[in-house]
Amino acid sequence: MEKAVLITIGDEILSGNTIDTNSNFIASELKNIGIKVTQIFTISDEIETIKKTLKTAFESGDLVITTGGLGPTRDDKTKKALAEFFNDEIALDEVTFNHLKAYMEKRGRQDILERNKEQAFVPTKSVVFQNHFGTAPCMMMEQNGKLSFSLPGVPYEVKPLIKDQIIPYLQEKFNLNFIHTRIVSVVGIPESILADTIENWELALPENIALSYLPVGTRVKLRLTASGDNEEMLKLQAENEIQKLLPLVEGHVIAVSEDKIETILAEILTERKLTISTAESCTGGELAKMITSVSGSSKYFLGGMVAYATDKKIKILNVSKDTVEKFTVVSEQVAQEMAKGCQQLFDTHISLSTTGVAGPGKGEDGKEVGTVFYTIRVNNQEVTSKLYMPHLERVDFMNFVSQKVIQDLVGLLVNS
Repeated sequence: MEKAVLITIGDEILSGNTIDTNSNFIASELKNIGIKVTQIFTISDEIETIKKTLKTAFESGDLVITTGGLGPTRDDKTKKALAEFFNDEIALDEVTFNHLKAYMEKRGRQDILERNKEQAFVPTKSVVFQNHFGTAPCMMMEQNGKLSFSLPGVPYEVKPLIKDQIIPYLQEKFNLNFIHTRIVSVVGIPESILADTIENWELALPENIALSYLPVGTRVKLRLTASGDNEEMLKLQAENEIQKLLPLVEGHVIAVSEDKIETILAEILTERKLTISTAESCTGGELAKMITSVSGSSKYFLGGMVAYATDKKIKILNVSKDTVEKFTVVSEQVAQEMAKGCQQLFDTHISLSTTGVAGPGKGEDGKEVGTVFYTIRVNNQEVTSKLYMPHLERVDFMNFVSQKVIQDLVGLLVNS
């Protein structure tokens, strides 16, 4: 089994009201066991549409996974579509009903058991994977050696079903190859120039190792994916290729293992026993959010504040009123004073500050949308930078700036 097709069912996805995070997660988990997702469909909750899409999916894939469209009502169209597509009928499954009953009792919701009883009605040919975090079970159907898994749509129900039950099942059933992935994070070199620089190395990679270029902001992640039947050999093979790569991109590599920039930062701060704090304006707390998203961040992140109003920058962070009046609030000088005040306020080795205009309107001092100054202060040394990205929408702007600030900090620490 090598190819998979994902189907997201639900009008809320098509309308744009809900973001489909399930497909991204499932594709990533399947990739880790050597199964490639070749197509992703998003469709409405209509019986004929579901059946038609299932037919298309089975023509091109060995594995089909659907999410969404499963509910407690009698007009559950996904189950009906599955039953019709697999020439089956729907009936009460006692094991699933007992699981549902126990689930309700544990949460003190026996009063709604009858209303949710329909969840225990499944196609008779299906193998049920019980849902421990919701009421809709996962149903597996098989046809001509190909598999279909139908899951609920709630992400916190999908993730444990995939990770704890479906992935282990697929690994055992099909005796899949091991997959080993390594990420080399490169900064300060454009993707096109990077590709030219490492072309000979890339062309010489063994057939079982695939290379992907994954740009994230101004960072390029080089992902090596090795597949084979010996896990230890794959690890050695990937490490050997990385050691050949490093001299070619010397001075531009900030990490050779972790994927997310905040996790890379966490490793450095933990290893060097450094503390950090944040003073944010235009990023609205996104910097602090990224840093604290890593488990164990309480060891190094001592605190942060969003000083959105100018007077709060002055009163809390000790930004000089004269500095604001002379240079405006969105300026290099204010970013520097914010970082210094933050470092003193939280008594940290490192402080980060951002001041800018996220949009959609101009700043109070007339600065153009997309303008931002940020300062990285490490002990008594500081580096202040400016970005201008008028093309980014507000949320994208905040995310990009936060990624860039942390990336620059990692670069400074790695090269210091």
